[in-house]
Amino acid sequence: MTKNEVLKSWVEQYSGPLLKRAAYLLSDKVEAEDIVQDVFLAAISSYDSFEGKSQPLTWLTAILNRKAADFYRKKYKSDPEIKLDHFFDETGSWKNDGVLNDWNVSEKESELLDNKDFNKTFEECIEDLPSRWKIPLKMYYLQEKKATEVSQELKISATNLWKILQRCRMQLRECLDSNWFTHL
Repeated sequence: MTKNEVLKSWVEQYSGPLLKRAAYLLSDKVEAEDIVQDVFLAAISSYDSFEGKSQPLTWLTAILNRKAADFYRKKYKSDPEIKLDHFFDETGSWKNDGVLNDWNVSEKESELLDNKDFNKTFEECIEDLPSRWKIPLKMYYLQEKKATEVSQELKISATNLWKILQRCRMQLRECLDSNWFTHL
């Protein structure tokens, strides 16, 4: 097969799995489609470096992961505004101390990750986070990158990362409290 035939075959075979992975990483269908297109463009330009030591999907997924990291790095740097007035008043005191209380999760609720409606609500809560919070959250929890790796890629300190993740968890908890647990 010629190079063009191989690449055409890859587009036909691997567009679906790559699009699914990209949508998971980016939570935006249009951005996911763009990134997958970028993956194939990168694959075309670096095809000669593919040695066949791994499966083509593995190689393309590695390119996709790098493209997603680049996407988040660019997006993280371009959106500098984060407001904490959602949690704190002008004196720095908590507006609602309820976010500090433990959840009483019953056995039924412990199976929430199998519940499609809960997952939809949870994903909506994640999407409502400020992008400067959402990006590290997705990199750390969804892409399962190490804290040092996330800090390096986003050029933030480890302390800043942990604070951002803590704020994400608090806001996610409040969102789930008001959009899921109050409706049970």
